[in-house]
Amino acid sequence: MFVRAYLRASTQDQDANRAREQLRAFAAERGLHVAAWYVENESGTKLARPELFRLLADAQPGDVLLVEQVDRLSRLTTADWEKLKGELTSRRVRVVALDLPTSWQLAGGNGDEFTARMFDAINGMLLDMLAAVARKDYEDRRRRQSQGQAKAKAEGKYKGRPEDTERNAGIASMLTEGRSWSFIQDMTGCSRATVAKIAKRLTATETA
Repeated sequence: MFVRAYLRASTQDQDANRAREQLRAFAAERGLHVAAWYVENESGTKLARPELFRLLADAQPGDVLLVEQVDRLSRLTTADWEKLKGELTSRRVRVVALDLPTSWQLAGGNGDEFTARMFDAINGMLLDMLAAVARKDYEDRRRRQSQGQAKAKAEGKYKGRPEDTERNAGIASMLTEGRSWSFIQDMTGCSRATVAKIAKRLTATETA
């Protein structure tokens, strides 16, 4: 059985490899070996995740996609979750999550066809539920954050996120050198919106 482990953290300053040993130990307890690791720092709210789709492109029917928690796989909207599920189904990849005990049966490779189909059906429903919970948790946290910021602004206490001046100076330098936006994103891990903001700032300075 080929086990492919997927590790994800939302931002560059978080450790995407944090759960590596936990996943390795889980597989070893079942006599399995994690044959491939896919690690990235991308938001779970985005469907476009290079390493996740590299995993899916590499996967063969019957492979296990091993994750620590379902929210590592998805904090997606309903529409995007359905798209990802469609990819998983079409490639016949079996999702095993440490926070979904019923999925552990899929890592055992035991049981007859009826039992396997029953577990597939149960896990499909539970995956949907946990993916919905993960999305709601994300939306609730964003709403509380927005409410907190609005209150702080009303009280004159909100200062916003401090600017990463060192990173932005590097972006400005690369833009001046004529580097492409994609290159800058790869080098700094920043968003395209950040590059656009620095580019606009440079243009304003040049025309001032």
